[in-house]
Amino acid sequence: MAKKTPTMTETQFLKSVVSVAEDGGWLVYHTYDSRRSQAGFPDLVMTRAGRTIFAELKSQKGRIKAAQQNWLDELRKTKGLEVFLWRPSDMDEVVKNLMGHRIVAH
Repeated sequence: MAKKTPTMTETQFLKSVVSVAEDGGWLVYHTYDSRRSQAGFPDLVMTRAGRTIFAELKSQKGRIKAAQQNWLDELRKTKGLEVFLWRPSDMDEVVKNLMGHRIVAH
């Protein structure tokens, strides 16, 4: 039997990721209202114990915009940063990353 893909809105997913991060002791930043912010900046910036993660969150079928992809591509060029595009189906990876088990950024 195939594994069912989680059905979750981007807002629900955001709340879940923030909850896991805060439970793991991360400092979490999310721009509450991005309408006056630079287009495409990732949804979350999280830092803990010398690690910094930039994460763009999408619903399972959500599409990434060109400005968002550009930010992710540029951030990935910076050594030491971990940059992710996460969807609800990635929740196991999210938990591993935020609860202390490092996975190589992709």
